[in-house]
Amino acid sequence: MGQLLICIPAAYAFARMKFVGRNVLFGVMIATLMIPDVATLIPNYLTVIWFGRLSENLFGFGWINNWPALTIPFMASAFTIFLLRQFFAQIPEDLWDAARIDGAGHLRFLWSVVIPLSTAPIMTSITFGFIGSWNSLLWPLLVVQTDEWRPVAVGLTKFVNSDAPTELHLQMAAAVMMLVPILILYFFTQRQFMQGIANTGSKG
Repeated sequence: MGQLLICIPAAYAFARMKFVGRNVLFGVMIATLMIPDVATLIPNYLTVIWFGRLSENLFGFGWINNWPALTIPFMASAFTIFLLRQFFAQIPEDLWDAARIDGAGHLRFLWSVVIPLSTAPIMTSITFGFIGSWNSLLWPLLVVQTDEWRPVAVGLTKFVNSDAPTELHLQMAAAVMMLVPILILYFFTQRQFMQGIANTGSKG
């Protein structure tokens, strides 16, 4: 949900609002998709440490070995912004003109018109975000040293390498159990997911 709170307004701004440097900023954001995740590990880790120290001084809790390190750095997703922006750009301009006649501004238009019409791409973004968080492995190993906040992928890796290194049937069973939540989510969102993928990129 935190990712949607940031990505939806950003996508709307790129799609429906005109401001100086909009295309340049959007191009720079898209270019970040070409940067490998491994190349950003150390800068992100140093940033988390700095903000963690600041948060500990101000609020009494740090980011390392806590939920902020696992969530806040990923609330802004260039792919999610691109996905939503492509769909928002397809919404007819007549709806915006009608909203302006009724006295609605950008925020009201986004909340009352754009979001209700964008169920498919929003559900697609939720699906991708959940899968990415559920399968996250390298970043949690870097920022979390306790078992309290580690995701399931870390537990599965530990189980395969340490607890049952030779029990292949147990490893397969654990892997299937890890897949079940993803399959359940996709079962309930498959129609919106396929519609969102089909519509993405049809208009820029």
